Amino acid sequence: MFEWWHWVILGLFISLAEMAIPTFFVIWFGIGAIVVGLLLLLAPGLTLAVQLLVWAAASSALVVVWFRYLRPKTRTTAGTSADSAAGEIGILVSELPPQARGKVRFQKPILGADVWECYAEQHLMAGERVRVVAVEGNFIKVERPANA
Repeated sequence: MFEWWHWVILGLFISLAEMAIPTFFVIWFGIGAIVVGLLLLLAPGLTLAVQLLVWAAASSALVVVWFRYLRPKTRTTAGTSADSAAGEIGILVSELPPQARGKVRFQKPILGADVWECYAEQHLMAGERVRVVAVEGNFIKVERPANA
């Protein structure tokens, strides 16, 4: 039978494993184990089946709360949000027919790069100024700025 301190130590070890497995996922199982340890401290005598059920429920709830409500929204490796690129102005490197791919160059790097592959829904000429509408994976969608 597990004692309360067994769960707390297990929770600490699992939480420390997050340092070796940098996914920010394992920690929730460690915190779930600590929750079971604290519950056992307050209400000793829970069966092993109940302890495991509480651990699974607490861990799952923490994972759901993290991914649904607390996790930072779309982040890039440069540490800036993809949403922050919307509205940036760049210059097309070459002619860009509708739904074809081209390249756009920015005066300052956007999300870590100053040249991006892009596409547009309208025909755009080389050297034309374009505005970023959205970041879609490794491509950006551009359009002619409203004041052009």
